[in-house]
Amino acid sequence: MTNDNPYNFLPLQPTGRNEEDNVNTYAPEDMIKIYEQQFLTQVPEDQLTEFLPALKRFYDIDNNTLDISAVIFDAIADATIIYNHKVKTGDYQIVGSLVTEQMEVEEDEESDEGQESLDNQAYTIDCMRTFFINDVEIPYHFNLFVQGDSYSILTEKNTVLEKIYWLVNAGFEEHLLGDPKELASLETINEELASLGIREMDLNTIHQLVNYIEDNLIDDEMAEALNTLIDDAE
Repeated sequence: MTNDNPYNFLPLQPTGRNEEDNVNTYAPEDMIKIYEQQFLTQVPEDQLTEFLPALKRFYDIDNNTLDISAVIFDAIADATIIYNHKVKTGDYQIVGSLVTEQMEVEEDEESDEGQESLDNQAYTIDCMRTFFINDVEIPYHFNLFVQGDSYSILTEKNTVLEKIYWLVNAGFEEHLLGDPKELASLETINEELASLGIREMDLNTIHQLVNYIEDNLIDDEMAEALNTLIDDAE
């Protein structure tokens, strides 16, 4: 590494040199850090062309090392990079108690003397999952509706992640016609993100972020805990 560090790169200790002895090599964990900094360091627009050469010069690495860093990140990192934002899934919490919902059933779906079949039994429960954006922890509250093998989610509208979800899913027409207190705009969302020290997001970013949230909202551990609650209720 050099002493030239205009972008406040994280000092890392090389593990050695490559076979040609022309660039440094680093431990996989440190290569992930290099990869993250490549996308998470805020750079003035007039310095964009200077940034990548400065990063390679600071760590004394080449393009091949950056490519390997990306592969290692995809393979073992527990986070993802979404348009210059590092996003990570945190822990879950089952906030409320399991509530049994009474569902209307057609006559031909009823069993012995009017008893509803188990397939039509439905439950709701309040849950929370935390997510991290650039290491800032943000809660995501939702009410989970479960019926048989299917489920749906009703998200609250309090935290910035919840507001992002509704901005994407409610649509701009509903946002313009609805109560501004109920649906935040992209501008107000970015103001709230800025207050948390998170750089602004464009529409592509928030759509990708919502996709990530939906894919990681309920993991195997949480599903197992919910199934146990439902089994106990039945």
